[in-house]
Amino acid sequence: MNRISDANYYTEQYMDSILIQQRLIDSVVPVTETEFFGRKYTTPILMPAFSHIKNLKGRELTGLEEYSVAAKECNMLNFCGMMENEQFDSIMSTGADTVRIVKPYADREKSKDQLRYAASHGAVAVGMDIDHMFGNGGHDICMGEEMTTYTVEQLKELKALSDLPFVVKGVLSVEDALKAAEAGADAIIVSHHHGRLPYAIPPMLILPEIKKALKDTRIHIFLDCCIASGADIYKALALGADGVAIGRVMMKPLEEEGVEGVKALIRRLNDELIFCMASTGFADAASIDSSCLWIKEQYRRME
Repeated sequence: MNRISDANYYTEQYMDSILIQQRLIDSVVPVTETEFFGRKYTTPILMPAFSHIKNLKGRELTGLEEYSVAAKECNMLNFCGMMENEQFDSIMSTGADTVRIVKPYADREKSKDQLRYAASHGAVAVGMDIDHMFGNGGHDICMGEEMTTYTVEQLKELKALSDLPFVVKGVLSVEDALKAAEAGADAIIVSHHHGRLPYAIPPMLILPEIKKALKDTRIHIFLDCCIASGADIYKALALGADGVAIGRVMMKPLEEEGVEGVKALIRRLNDELIFCMASTGFADAASIDSSCLWIKEQYRRME
């Protein structure tokens, strides 16, 4: 390929184009405690909704279980992705507060069954990964299973299956954000799912527009894709995210050191976030805004 079509490249380029202005006088050592779905957590950093990570280096627990243990021990909100109900049980056995994100199966009853199962087996919230509806040539095939399209009305049906908060993952436009709100979503995850769509816009680029569009709602706005440092997390929070999920930056420490490697990564990222907050005069995570960000004006909506 002669031209770069990797959305992750553009996401990293955009994130790196955002600079931070320093404000030190009268600043204090900040705190990062936050609240999601009525529960308090130590940090606005979120675990990713990963799937299919088996036992690494012959250890007893799967990688999914290991990062869930780390989430429990770090007191942070955990997510998990595509899996059968039995594997979800193993995630819940770690004691981590976990959000289960299911796939948009063509077998709609399977999606419903997994959502009901999660609700009755201790999930904090449930949701659907809408950005796996399509693949090249039509509906997506993920791990041998066919996906399909879900409408606003069908998302409403999924929301109504339980009293748990409902999350829509894979929102990358104001239009989908408003449709998720219409469907009754309690949270959205602004994401391009590690670049599934060629040339997808960076999540941080569309985030302020989504935040503005949802300003009169109580919907939590989460963000992921290419998050690799506390400064990245700070920028996302400043642009309107309530929580920020790490992703592939976790894979090396998870593979090499398991639970302890992930915990060390979370401590480092949270310490870096605290440093950025202290250096810009924000005392807590909820108060971070974009007043200390400088952004190169190189992107605009095509007319």
